Amino acid sequence: MEIITYNKISRNKKLKLLQRPVIDMTKTYRVVQPILTDIKSNGLESVLKYSKKFDGFSEKRIKVTVKEFEDSKKLVSSRFKKAVKAASNNIKKFHKLQLPKKYSVETMAGIKCSREFRAIENVGLYIPGGTAILPSTLMMLAIPAIIAGCKRLVVCSPTVKNLSNEILYVAGYLGINEFYKVGGAQAIALMAYGTNKIKKVDKIFGPGNQYVAAAKALVSIDPNGCAIDMIAGPSEVLVIADGSANPKFIAADLLSQAEHGNDSQVILCSTNKGLAEKVIKEIKVQIEKLPRKSFVEKSLENSAAIIFNKTDDAINFSNSYAPEHLILNIKSAKSYLSKIQNAGSVFIGKYSPESVGDYASGTNHSLPTYGYAKSTGGVSVEQFMKGITFQELSKEGLESISTTVIELANAEKLQAHANAVKIRLKK
Repeated sequence: MEIITYNKISRNKKLKLLQRPVIDMTKTYRVVQPILTDIKSNGLESVLKYSKKFDGFSEKRIKVTVKEFEDSKKLVSSRFKKAVKAASNNIKKFHKLQLPKKYSVETMAGIKCSREFRAIENVGLYIPGGTAILPSTLMMLAIPAIIAGCKRLVVCSPTVKNLSNEILYVAGYLGINEFYKVGGAQAIALMAYGTNKIKKVDKIFGPGNQYVAAAKALVSIDPNGCAIDMIAGPSEVLVIADGSANPKFIAADLLSQAEHGNDSQVILCSTNKGLAEKVIKEIKVQIEKLPRKSFVEKSLENSAAIIFNKTDDAINFSNSYAPEHLILNIKSAKSYLSKIQNAGSVFIGKYSPESVGDYASGTNHSLPTYGYAKSTGGVSVEQFMKGITFQELSKEGLESISTTVIELANAEKLQAHANAVKIRLKK
């Protein structure tokens, strides 16, 4: 992990620090598109073909059975069950407050306008199953969907032989009964297009590898496909720390994010070079005890410790970078919150590790990466809903607004629009 003094590098190097590891999706799209086309045409037969080819799945039945859900209850520990209950309760408490409220207003005498919200009826939840099982992701996606009132939740997760009992237990605990043992692009195609027996969904949520990301992008622009939540890139964390911070805490935070995968990115921004040096030494100590050491080492190649003159300079850099996770391990951290413009989720103070947000504090861990925090937030209840506007006019209301509508319609040369008003005002 290289130490860089920000005010001593060129403008080009400063811009380069804001860049994520480059991912060329061109080849990935060429691999994924034929899979989507095949499944759109041939349905379940092709889903099974690709599941066998890519995941080694050889069963004929891809839907999880009631027995498999029941068995999972016996095969997970009581400690895990308690953890799921506690995390779920916190996630519910936080996300219930996100339910949007309907409203109504009389914009002019006789003209009533209102907005109400409806849940998306059919949603697909993709839960990755590559180098790590992620029951936490299922909680983060399913709980907001349930709060929103989605009628049907479809879950897909890859398997070679058997699905993780932890993921099955969480699904059962949350009341999910439509769960398919499918991963990768074939899972996205299954949910987006459906089959003769499996109804398609209206929107897909969840992270995944480059093939999943490519499949989501492609089905979202296919008229026969469906909407998606976001395109999620590699995970990332940016830590802003001053001389008061504990280097062991910072090293642990950086490593917790680096272990996600080879392409994860972790950045330390500090006003204290001595602290950065201690953090790097501590990383070397802690990394030796990690089972996923190889992932971490690769990730650290894309990472850096950047030294700034002032904390404000570090925050300005963070706003330009727009991290998925931002940790403020500095004195008087709360006094800087108003200056944070771009971040997926912020962790305030030395006792707020990013991993708590990943699992159980209550906030969502499905967050924008790759700089998209500049324009969007993480998964929320609102994303599982859509707003519908209503308007009701009395005759008097129509008369009062008629001149305005007719004038604007004429300006746009849309005579039929104007006529729709005029014909109603004729005696």
